[in-house]
Amino acid sequence: MFEKVLIANRGEIALRVLRACRELGVRTVVVHSSADADSLPVRLADETVRIGPAASRQSYLNAAAIVEAARQTGAQAVHPGYGFLSEDADFAEICAENGLTFVGPSPQVMAALADKSTARELMSEAGLPLPPGSVRTLPTAAEALEVAAGIGYPVIIKAAAGGGGRGMSVVRSAVELPRAYARTRAAAQVAFGDDRVYVERYLTDARHVEVQVLCDAHGNGIHLGTRDCSVQRRHQKLIEEAPAPALRPATLDALAETALRGALAVGFTGAGTFEFLVDAAEECHFLEINCRIQVEHPVTELITGLDLVHEQLHIAAGTPLRWRQEQIRPRGVAIEARINVEDPDRDFAPAPGRLDRFRPPGGPFTRVDTHGHP
Repeated sequence: MFEKVLIANRGEIALRVLRACRELGVRTVVVHSSADADSLPVRLADETVRIGPAASRQSYLNAAAIVEAARQTGAQAVHPGYGFLSEDADFAEICAENGLTFVGPSPQVMAALADKSTARELMSEAGLPLPPGSVRTLPTAAEALEVAAGIGYPVIIKAAAGGGGRGMSVVRSAVELPRAYARTRAAAQVAFGDDRVYVERYLTDARHVEVQVLCDAHGNGIHLGTRDCSVQRRHQKLIEEAPAPALRPATLDALAETALRGALAVGFTGAGTFEFLVDAAEECHFLEINCRIQVEHPVTELITGLDLVHEQLHIAAGTPLRWRQEQIRPRGVAIEARINVEDPDRDFAPAPGRLDRFRPPGGPFTRVDTHGHP
Protein backbone atom coordinates (compact mmCIF):
# COMPACT_ATOMS: atom_id res chain seq x y z
CA MET A 1 0.00 0.00 0.00
CA PHE A 2 1.07 3.59 -0.61
CA GLU A 3 2.54 5.67 2.19
CA LYS A 4 1.19 8.98 0.88
CA VAL A 5 -1.58 9.84 -1.61
CA LEU A 6 -2.34 13.22 -3.15
CA ILE A 7 -6.05 13.99 -3.54
CA ALA A 8 -6.61 16.07 -6.66
CA ASN A 9 -10.13 17.26 -5.97
CA ARG A 10 -12.29 19.25 -3.57
CA GLY A 11 -15.52 19.04 -1.62
CA GLU A 12 -17.36 15.85 -0.76
CA ILE A 13 -15.26 13.45 -2.85
CA ALA A 14 -11.99 14.85 -1.49
CA LEU A 15 -13.25 14.21 2.03
CA ARG A 16 -14.45 10.73 1.05
CA VAL A 17 -11.03 9.75 -0.32
CA LEU A 18 -9.28 11.33 2.67
CA ARG A 19 -11.34 9.24 5.06
CA ALA A 20 -10.53 6.03 3.17
CA CYS A 21 -6.81 6.85 3.21
CA ARG A 22 -6.89 7.52 6.94
CA GLU A 23 -8.63 4.17 7.54
CA LEU A 24 -5.86 2.45 5.59
CA GLY A 25 -3.08 4.30 7.43
CA VAL A 26 -2.12 6.31 4.35
CA ARG A 27 -1.01 9.93 4.76
CA THR A 28 -2.80 12.50 2.60
CA VAL A 29 -1.93 15.61 0.63
CA VAL A 30 -4.89 17.77 -0.42
CA VAL A 31 -4.35 20.34 -3.15
CA HIS A 32 -6.69 23.32 -3.16
CA SER A 33 -7.52 26.63 -4.76
CA SER A 34 -7.41 29.87 -2.82
CA ALA A 35 -11.22 29.74 -2.54
CA ASP A 36 -11.10 26.38 -0.73
CA ALA A 37 -8.34 27.20 1.75
CA ASP A 38 -10.73 26.86 4.70
CA SER A 39 -12.67 23.83 3.45
CA LEU A 40 -13.07 20.69 5.54
CA PRO A 41 -10.77 18.48 3.42
CA VAL A 42 -8.01 21.08 3.73
CA ARG A 43 -8.50 21.26 7.48
CA LEU A 44 -8.28 17.49 7.90
CA ALA A 45 -5.46 16.62 5.49
CA ASP A 46 -1.99 15.73 6.72
CA GLU A 47 -0.49 18.18 4.23
CA THR A 48 -1.94 20.79 1.89
CA VAL A 49 -0.70 22.66 -1.17
CA ARG A 50 -2.36 25.69 -2.73
CA ILE A 51 -2.16 25.19 -6.49
CA GLY A 52 -3.89 28.27 -7.83
CA PRO A 53 -6.70 30.82 -7.67
CA ALA A 54 -10.42 30.11 -7.44
CA ALA A 55 -10.90 29.43 -11.16
CA SER A 56 -10.83 25.66 -11.73
CA ARG A 57 -8.90 26.04 -14.99
CA GLN A 58 -6.01 27.51 -13.02
CA SER A 59 -6.18 25.10 -10.08
CA TYR A 60 -8.02 21.75 -10.16
CA LEU A 61 -7.55 21.44 -13.93
CA ASN A 62 -3.90 22.53 -13.77
CA ALA A 63 -2.17 19.20 -14.32
CA ALA A 64 1.35 20.64 -14.04
CA ALA A 65 0.64 22.26 -10.66
CA ILE A 66 -0.90 19.06 -9.29
CA VAL A 67 2.01 16.89 -10.41
CA GLU A 68 4.52 19.37 -9.00
CA ALA A 69 2.66 19.34 -5.66
CA ALA A 70 2.88 15.55 -5.61
CA ARG A 71 6.60 15.62 -6.32
CA GLN A 72 7.32 18.26 -3.69
CA THR A 73 5.40 16.41 -0.97
CA GLY A 74 6.65 12.93 -1.83
CA ALA A 75 3.24 11.53 -2.71
CA GLN A 76 3.37 8.18 -4.50
CA ALA A 77 -0.11 8.22 -6.02
CA VAL A 78 -2.77 10.66 -7.17
CA HIS A 79 -6.46 10.01 -6.56
CA PRO A 80 -8.49 12.23 -8.91
CA GLY A 81 -11.95 11.65 -7.37
CA TYR A 82 -14.65 12.40 -9.94
CA GLY A 83 -14.95 15.30 -12.36
CA PHE A 84 -12.00 17.60 -13.14
CA LEU A 85 -9.08 15.38 -14.32
CA SER A 86 -10.53 12.02 -13.25
CA GLU A 87 -11.03 10.78 -16.83
CA ASP A 88 -8.25 12.73 -18.51
CA ALA A 89 -5.93 10.23 -20.17
CA ASP A 90 -3.27 12.90 -20.75
CA PHE A 91 -3.17 13.65 -17.02
CA ALA A 92 -2.85 9.93 -16.22
CA GLU A 93 0.04 9.70 -18.67
CA ILE A 94 1.76 12.75 -17.16
CA CYS A 95 1.47 11.12 -13.74
CA ALA A 96 3.10 7.94 -15.05
CA GLU A 97 5.91 9.91 -16.71
CA ASN A 98 6.65 11.51 -13.34
CA GLY A 99 6.70 8.26 -11.39
CA LEU A 100 3.23 8.74 -9.89
CA THR A 101 0.52 6.11 -9.77
CA PHE A 102 -2.78 7.38 -11.13
CA VAL A 103 -5.66 5.74 -9.24
CA GLY A 104 -7.65 4.56 -12.23
CA PRO A 105 -7.25 2.73 -15.53
CA SER A 106 -4.14 2.99 -17.68
CA PRO A 107 -3.87 6.06 -19.93
CA GLN A 108 -4.27 3.87 -23.02
CA VAL A 109 -7.50 2.24 -21.82
CA MET A 110 -8.88 5.53 -20.55
CA ALA A 111 -8.20 7.26 -23.87
CA ALA A 112 -9.98 4.53 -25.80
CA LEU A 113 -13.04 4.47 -23.52
CA ALA A 114 -13.31 8.27 -23.22
CA ASP A 115 -14.09 8.40 -26.92
CA LYS A 116 -17.68 7.16 -27.01
CA SER A 117 -17.43 6.07 -30.63
CA THR A 118 -14.30 4.01 -29.95
CA ALA A 119 -15.86 2.60 -26.79
CA ARG A 120 -18.95 1.51 -28.76
CA GLU A 121 -16.72 -0.21 -31.30
CA LEU A 122 -14.71 -2.01 -28.61
CA MET A 123 -17.83 -3.11 -26.73
CA SER A 124 -19.47 -4.30 -29.95
CA GLU A 125 -16.40 -6.46 -30.60
CA ALA A 126 -16.72 -7.81 -27.04
CA GLY A 127 -20.32 -8.83 -27.75
CA LEU A 128 -22.14 -6.11 -25.81
CA PRO A 129 -25.51 -5.06 -27.29
CA LEU A 130 -25.62 -1.51 -28.67
CA PRO A 131 -28.63 0.67 -29.49
CA PRO A 132 -29.33 0.62 -33.25
CA GLY A 133 -27.20 3.27 -34.94
CA SER A 134 -23.72 4.07 -36.18
CA VAL A 135 -20.77 2.43 -34.50
CA ARG A 136 -18.35 4.96 -35.98
CA THR A 137 -18.65 8.75 -36.19
CA LEU A 138 -20.47 10.40 -39.09
CA PRO A 139 -18.57 13.23 -40.81
CA THR A 140 -21.51 14.55 -42.86
CA ALA A 141 -25.18 15.31 -42.33
CA ALA A 142 -25.99 13.15 -45.36
CA GLU A 143 -24.49 10.10 -43.62
CA ALA A 144 -26.41 10.94 -40.45
CA LEU A 145 -29.64 11.14 -42.47
CA GLU A 146 -28.90 7.76 -44.03
CA VAL A 147 -28.32 6.10 -40.65
CA ALA A 148 -31.44 7.72 -39.17
CA ALA A 149 -33.56 6.53 -42.10
CA GLY A 150 -32.30 3.01 -41.55
CA ILE A 151 -33.01 2.81 -37.81
CA GLY A 152 -36.11 5.01 -37.66
CA TYR A 153 -36.95 8.15 -35.71
CA PRO A 154 -36.60 9.48 -33.08
CA VAL A 155 -32.81 9.42 -33.02
CA ILE A 156 -30.24 11.09 -30.80
CA ILE A 157 -27.06 12.76 -32.08
CA LYS A 158 -24.20 12.41 -29.60
CA ALA A 159 -20.75 13.93 -29.37
CA ALA A 160 -18.02 11.27 -29.42
CA ALA A 161 -16.13 13.22 -26.76
CA GLY A 162 -19.25 14.20 -24.81
CA GLY A 163 -19.98 13.75 -21.14
CA GLY A 164 -21.88 15.18 -18.20
CA GLY A 165 -25.14 15.25 -20.14
CA ARG A 166 -23.71 17.65 -22.75
CA GLY A 167 -23.34 17.22 -26.50
CA MET A 168 -26.65 15.49 -27.26
CA SER A 169 -29.64 16.40 -29.45
CA VAL A 170 -32.86 14.43 -29.87
CA VAL A 171 -34.23 14.52 -33.43
CA ARG A 172 -37.77 13.40 -34.25
CA SER A 173 -37.88 13.83 -38.04
CA ALA A 174 -35.64 14.04 -41.11
CA VAL A 175 -36.55 17.70 -41.50
CA GLU A 176 -34.99 18.54 -38.12
CA LEU A 177 -31.82 16.49 -38.55
CA PRO A 178 -29.48 18.68 -40.67
CA ARG A 179 -29.83 21.67 -38.38
CA ALA A 180 -29.55 19.54 -35.22
CA TYR A 181 -26.50 17.80 -36.68
CA ALA A 182 -24.75 21.12 -37.33
CA ARG A 183 -25.74 22.51 -33.94
CA THR A 184 -24.50 19.45 -32.06
CA ARG A 185 -21.16 19.44 -33.88
CA ALA A 186 -20.65 23.13 -33.18
CA ALA A 187 -21.53 22.72 -29.49
CA ALA A 188 -19.21 19.71 -29.21
CA GLN A 189 -16.33 21.67 -30.70
CA VAL A 190 -16.81 24.46 -28.17
CA ALA A 191 -17.31 22.17 -25.17
CA PHE A 192 -14.82 19.38 -25.90
CA GLY A 193 -12.57 20.61 -28.72
CA ASP A 194 -13.82 17.69 -30.82
CA ASP A 195 -16.79 17.98 -33.20
CA ARG A 196 -17.17 14.30 -34.11
CA VAL A 197 -20.68 12.87 -33.61
CA TYR A 198 -22.57 9.64 -34.08
CA VAL A 199 -26.26 8.75 -34.29
CA GLU A 200 -28.27 6.10 -32.46
CA ARG A 201 -31.93 5.28 -31.95
CA TYR A 202 -33.52 7.32 -29.15
CA LEU A 203 -35.26 4.95 -26.74
CA THR A 204 -38.11 7.03 -25.34
CA ASP A 205 -39.21 5.05 -22.27
CA ALA A 206 -36.00 3.25 -21.38
CA ARG A 207 -34.55 2.94 -17.89
CA HIS A 208 -31.00 4.06 -17.14
CA VAL A 209 -29.27 1.17 -15.35
CA GLU A 210 -25.58 0.87 -14.55
CA VAL A 211 -23.24 -1.84 -13.29
CA GLN A 212 -20.30 -1.33 -10.93
CA VAL A 213 -17.18 -3.36 -11.73
CA LEU A 214 -13.80 -3.80 -10.04
CA CYS A 215 -10.82 -5.17 -12.00
CA ASP A 216 -7.16 -5.54 -11.09
CA ALA A 217 -3.98 -5.59 -13.18
CA HIS A 218 -3.77 -9.39 -12.93
CA GLY A 219 -6.76 -10.21 -15.13
CA ASN A 220 -9.27 -10.58 -12.30
CA GLY A 221 -12.63 -8.83 -12.17
CA ILE A 222 -15.94 -8.82 -10.31
CA HIS A 223 -19.20 -6.95 -10.60
CA LEU A 224 -21.05 -5.44 -7.64
CA GLY A 225 -24.56 -5.52 -9.08
CA THR A 226 -26.72 -2.79 -10.54
CA ARG A 227 -27.94 0.75 -9.84
CA ASP A 228 -30.96 2.51 -11.32
CA CYS A 229 -30.27 6.15 -12.28
CA SER A 230 -33.38 6.88 -14.33
CA VAL A 231 -34.53 9.92 -12.32
CA GLN A 232 -32.64 12.76 -13.99
CA ARG A 233 -32.96 16.41 -14.92
CA ARG A 234 -31.14 17.68 -18.02
CA HIS A 235 -29.36 14.32 -18.20
CA GLN A 236 -28.02 14.79 -14.65
CA LYS A 237 -28.79 12.07 -12.12
CA LEU A 238 -30.85 13.02 -9.08
CA ILE A 239 -31.93 9.73 -7.47
CA GLU A 240 -30.04 6.43 -7.55
CA GLU A 241 -31.15 3.06 -6.22
CA ALA A 242 -29.32 -0.23 -5.76
CA PRO A 243 -30.11 -2.80 -6.89
CA ALA A 244 -32.12 -1.61 -9.90
CA PRO A 245 -35.79 -2.28 -8.99
CA ALA A 246 -38.61 -3.93 -10.96
CA LEU A 247 -36.39 -5.91 -13.33
CA ARG A 248 -36.33 -9.68 -13.66
CA PRO A 249 -33.42 -11.40 -11.86
CA ALA A 250 -32.32 -12.79 -15.22
CA THR A 251 -32.09 -9.27 -16.63
CA LEU A 252 -30.03 -8.04 -13.66
CA ASP A 253 -27.68 -11.01 -13.96
CA ALA A 254 -27.29 -10.50 -17.71
CA LEU A 255 -26.47 -6.82 -17.26
CA ALA A 256 -23.83 -7.52 -14.62
CA GLU A 257 -22.19 -10.36 -16.52
CA THR A 258 -22.20 -8.38 -19.77
CA ALA A 259 -20.53 -5.39 -18.11
CA LEU A 260 -17.81 -7.52 -16.55
CA ARG A 261 -17.14 -9.23 -19.87
CA GLY A 262 -16.67 -5.85 -21.52
CA ALA A 263 -14.34 -4.62 -18.78
CA LEU A 264 -12.08 -7.67 -18.98
CA ALA A 265 -12.05 -7.56 -22.79
CA VAL A 266 -10.40 -4.13 -22.85
CA GLY A 267 -8.02 -4.66 -19.91
CA PHE A 268 -9.84 -2.28 -17.59
CA THR A 269 -8.34 -1.76 -14.11
CA GLY A 270 -9.82 -0.07 -11.06
CA ALA A 271 -13.42 0.90 -10.32
CA GLY A 272 -15.60 1.49 -13.36
CA THR A 273 -19.25 1.88 -14.24
CA PHE A 274 -20.93 0.46 -17.33
CA GLU A 275 -24.11 2.31 -18.25
CA PHE A 276 -27.02 0.75 -20.14
CA LEU A 277 -30.50 1.61 -21.35
CA VAL A 278 -33.11 -1.04 -20.58
CA ASP A 279 -36.31 -0.86 -22.64
CA ALA A 280 -39.83 -2.01 -21.78
CA ALA A 281 -39.07 -5.53 -23.04
CA GLU A 282 -35.98 -5.56 -20.76
CA GLU A 283 -33.65 -5.55 -23.74
CA CYS A 284 -30.32 -4.00 -22.71
CA HIS A 285 -28.31 -1.49 -24.77
CA PHE A 286 -24.78 -0.37 -23.89
CA LEU A 287 -24.33 3.40 -23.47
CA GLU A 288 -20.88 4.23 -22.09
CA ILE A 289 -18.21 3.49 -19.49
CA ASN A 290 -17.15 5.80 -16.67
CA CYS A 291 -13.51 5.23 -15.73
CA ARG A 292 -13.74 6.66 -12.20
CA ILE A 293 -15.56 6.46 -8.90
CA GLN A 294 -19.16 7.64 -9.30
CA VAL A 295 -21.09 10.13 -7.18
CA GLU A 296 -23.60 7.34 -6.52
CA HIS A 297 -21.05 4.75 -5.34
CA PRO A 298 -22.38 4.81 -1.71
CA VAL A 299 -25.54 2.87 -2.62
CA THR A 300 -23.40 0.02 -3.91
CA GLU A 301 -21.26 0.14 -0.78
CA LEU A 302 -24.33 -0.04 1.44
CA ILE A 303 -25.76 -3.19 -0.15
CA THR A 304 -22.43 -5.02 -0.60
CA GLY A 305 -20.45 -3.94 2.46
CA LEU A 306 -17.40 -3.10 0.33
CA ASP A 307 -15.53 0.18 0.49
CA LEU A 308 -14.93 1.09 -3.15
CA VAL A 309 -12.26 3.69 -2.44
CA HIS A 310 -10.35 1.15 -0.34
CA GLU A 311 -10.52 -1.25 -3.28
CA GLN A 312 -9.41 1.44 -5.73
CA LEU A 313 -6.31 2.11 -3.65
CA HIS A 314 -5.45 -1.57 -3.21
CA ILE A 315 -5.80 -2.19 -6.96
CA ALA A 316 -3.71 0.88 -7.84
CA ALA A 317 -1.00 -0.35 -5.44
CA GLY A 318 -0.81 -3.60 -7.43
CA THR A 319 -2.66 -5.85 -4.99
CA PRO A 320 -4.62 -8.68 -6.63
CA LEU A 321 -8.37 -8.29 -6.25
CA ARG A 322 -9.27 -9.15 -2.66
CA TRP A 323 -12.74 -10.48 -3.45
CA ARG A 324 -14.16 -13.31 -5.53
CA GLN A 325 -17.51 -13.05 -7.29
CA GLU A 326 -19.12 -15.68 -5.07
CA GLN A 327 -18.27 -13.56 -2.01
CA ILE A 328 -20.36 -10.64 -3.28
CA ARG A 329 -23.83 -11.06 -1.81
CA PRO A 330 -25.85 -7.83 -2.01
CA ARG A 331 -28.36 -7.40 0.79
CA GLY A 332 -31.25 -4.97 1.05
CA VAL A 333 -31.88 -1.76 -0.86
CA ALA A 334 -30.15 1.64 -0.79
CA ILE A 335 -31.37 4.93 -2.26
CA GLU A 336 -29.30 8.07 -2.74
CA ALA A 337 -30.73 11.56 -3.18
CA ARG A 338 -28.40 14.28 -4.41
CA ILE A 339 -28.91 17.61 -2.68
CA ASN A 340 -27.99 20.32 -5.17
CA VAL A 341 -27.74 24.03 -4.40
CA GLU A 342 -29.98 25.46 -7.13
CA ASP A 343 -32.43 28.28 -7.80
CA PRO A 344 -35.82 26.88 -8.91
CA ASP A 345 -36.91 30.36 -10.05
CA ARG A 346 -34.10 30.33 -12.61
CA ASP A 347 -34.76 26.88 -14.09
CA PHE A 348 -32.73 25.25 -11.31
CA ALA A 349 -29.54 27.10 -12.19
CA PRO A 350 -26.61 26.45 -9.81
CA ALA A 351 -26.69 28.87 -6.88
CA PRO A 352 -23.60 28.36 -4.70
CA GLY A 353 -23.22 30.33 -1.50
CA ARG A 354 -22.51 30.16 2.20
CA LEU A 355 -24.40 27.64 4.37
CA ASP A 356 -25.85 29.62 7.26
CA ARG A 357 -27.75 26.62 8.64
CA PHE A 358 -26.75 23.01 8.13
CA ARG A 359 -28.67 20.14 9.71
CA PRO A 360 -27.90 16.85 7.97
CA PRO A 361 -30.27 13.92 8.49
CA GLY A 362 -29.39 11.14 10.90
CA GLY A 363 -30.70 7.97 12.43
CA PRO A 364 -30.44 4.25 11.62
CA PHE A 365 -29.50 3.30 8.04
CA THR A 366 -28.77 6.92 7.09
CA ARG A 367 -25.51 7.91 5.44
CA VAL A 368 -24.57 11.49 4.61
CA ASP A 369 -21.64 12.13 2.26
CA THR A 370 -20.85 15.84 2.40
CA HIS A 371 -18.13 18.36 3.10
CA GLY A 372 -20.70 20.79 4.49
CA HIS A 373 -20.56 21.62 8.18
CA PRO A 374 -22.22 24.08 10.58
